[in-house]
Amino acid sequence: MKNIFNTNEYVILDGAMGTMLQNSGLELGERPEILAITHPEKITAVHGMYVESGANLIYANTFGANAHKLAGFGYTVKEVITAGIKAAKKACEGSDTLVALDIGPLGELLEPAGTLSFEGAYELFKEMVVAGTDAGADVIVFETMTDLYEVKAGVLAAKENSSLPVMVSMTFESNHRTFAGCTIEAMAMTLEGLGVDAIGINCSLGPVEIFPIAKELCSNTRLPVFVKPNAGLPNLKTGGYDINPDQFAEQMLSYHDIGISMLGGCCGTSPEYIREIVSRFNNLRTKAADRIGQYVPSLRVCSPTTTVNVDHVTIVGETINPMGRKFIKQAYLCDDMDTILACAVEQVENGAEILDVNAGMPGIDETAMLCKVVKLLQSVVDAPILLDSQNPEALEAALRVYNGKPMINSTNADKDLMDKIFPLAKKYGAAIVGLTLDEEGIPETAEKRFELAERIVRTGLSYGIHKEDMVIDCLTLAASVQQKEASETPKAIKMIKEQLGVRILLGVSNISFGLPQREIINRNFLTLAMNAGLDMPIMNPKDQGMKESIYAYNVLAGKDEGAKNYIEKFAKPEGTPDNGLGGKGIKNNESTSVDIFHAIRKGLKNETKIATENLLESMEEMAVINEKLIPALDVLGTLFEKGDIFLPQLIQGAQAAQAGFEVVNKRLAAKDTETVNRGKIVLATVKGDIHDIGKNIVKIILQNYGYQIIDLGRDVASDVVIEAVKKHDVKLVGLSALMTTTLKSMEETIQALHKERPDCKILVGVPF
Repeated sequence: MKNIFNTNEYVILDGAMGTMLQNSGLELGERPEILAITHPEKITAVHGMYVESGANLIYANTFGANAHKLAGFGYTVKEVITAGIKAAKKACEGSDTLVALDIGPLGELLEPAGTLSFEGAYELFKEMVVAGTDAGADVIVFETMTDLYEVKAGVLAAKENSSLPVMVSMTFESNHRTFAGCTIEAMAMTLEGLGVDAIGINCSLGPVEIFPIAKELCSNTRLPVFVKPNAGLPNLKTGGYDINPDQFAEQMLSYHDIGISMLGGCCGTSPEYIREIVSRFNNLRTKAADRIGQYVPSLRVCSPTTTVNVDHVTIVGETINPMGRKFIKQAYLCDDMDTILACAVEQVENGAEILDVNAGMPGIDETAMLCKVVKLLQSVVDAPILLDSQNPEALEAALRVYNGKPMINSTNADKDLMDKIFPLAKKYGAAIVGLTLDEEGIPETAEKRFELAERIVRTGLSYGIHKEDMVIDCLTLAASVQQKEASETPKAIKMIKEQLGVRILLGVSNISFGLPQREIINRNFLTLAMNAGLDMPIMNPKDQGMKESIYAYNVLAGKDEGAKNYIEKFAKPEGTPDNGLGGKGIKNNESTSVDIFHAIRKGLKNETKIATENLLESMEEMAVINEKLIPALDVLGTLFEKGDIFLPQLIQGAQAAQAGFEVVNKRLAAKDTETVNRGKIVLATVKGDIHDIGKNIVKIILQNYGYQIIDLGRDVASDVVIEAVKKHDVKLVGLSALMTTTLKSMEETIQALHKERPDCKILVGVPF
């Protein structure tokens, strides 16, 4: 098989299967993937045109062939994918063109925004991967993805159930984020860490609009990069796209200088578009090697929406750890996740950029608990997580469900432990902390700690861990007991930083254990450690003195350019962190106050419930709704429109608000008063379209505003919509469509509604 991932020559990808099938008369409501069974000659003919155009890799007609989307059509996933691969292979006979198993989004939102579990998504993807591999696919491609969590489930399914190369492309908006809020940087580091073979961008935008996004992607990865833009932007008058094949290929030439390796087309790109690309790029050599050679590595970790580059002194929040914290210990024993979540939110609001999370204690199942906590934490905070455990089983469970690039805390220089932990870091693309101790304990001298650090780094490199992803903890000993050994820590930091060139982490507050006025010792030791080269202090982010030292150090060391962060922090009076909703903070150990705006903004369901109950002690039920719950939802919507929050946070906030509505409705029911109902709305995805994610998102938001939703589902005929409107006496209908081919169906449904119920208002959601 031709190695398309290791060449200086451009690899040409195919164009739009959907566009070609639509032009050939695809019937409304017909699943394109099933044509490989019912009319295989049509599929082979389309593939053949792309092969003839010069495509080196064609995508089989299997984009939506998952069990969720095929439900009710009478064919199994294996049958549809086998037929799709066979049709593509037939078109490639006599050529060197390869065939990719094409996998698109599942069509369901993953938890916590939706109901599909990560494990459930994995199984759906696994079924496709196994079928495609058995059918003879050469490559696996995930495309048009917007949710990094869904992508991770797919990549793991591919890597664990097939030996085929894996390519992934996500679809971005002009703000350089996907619809779910994922950034280019987060996509690049997460997927490179998971071991995919190439990453790229497809759909949504044309070549001109995608170019700056692709340029950012190229600067953030060592992998081959590919692009498949649309044929420009949608033209509402013609229903097509706005640039022709010659314009498309000419615009694609600009990608040559940024180091792209593979090019093709998405929506609207016929074989002629691919032929024009071939004519422009046929004699060019890629600049991918130059781009990769200029890549500057750095220690970065991320959630889908937030990346932390450890190029400054970075605060790691220490509080979610049962060791020495009775309220966290009690929370774990009582399965009180609300306390854990509130603690995480509080740390982030007080300046923690990364959260250390430890769930190891007697009396609980660490594996199950760490996995559970990680899932919940990433539903309410954007901060990356440092997984604090040396239990390989617990670490793998948490690494598997973590959304983004995490960090492991930790391994040490003991060979047996390194042989267990480093493979996990490699498989899941995690950065890793190494403690300078071994089976003999913590060395007394800086020189001995350096030797252990050198052993850790050398072993990590042998496992394929990049040097920038290794962090050393020189260990902080209590000055009250081991004063001499404690003083060796700054010396060890300096030696390791200068000679090994890795980042340094420390649990700073250990230095003052057993001494009075601990904050004095902590702050001064922190300054010594930073001056020696400390990058990541694990500390309580509520310690104002230590934070002041860090902000000042970052300015004086030139790590805070223009003193931007320092000025932002100290140019305004000290007060409770601004939460964007006018809130005053959350419940913590010192206070029992709960602000409902803040709780909804952060997606804290239990906090919202408590806040609502408190408000009902002094306010009428409808006043709580109209003056608190509804305004909080309105502000959430505004933040979403401005791009200050993203889809997961919007849905989490709406679900938190629902917890408040439930409290109010329960109070109203107890008074024998009718519960809140702001009216009925019919929602439906129109006939011929099975894409209902957009409709489902709107449903969640409207329900949380107190509306009764009659959800007719997907692929809904106009007469079914009209029948529901009449039956429920509805005055508002929402219609959804994703496929441009079903816009005609939407138009027909609107016309029928106007004829049958002229007083009914209609809102639409379309892909423009």
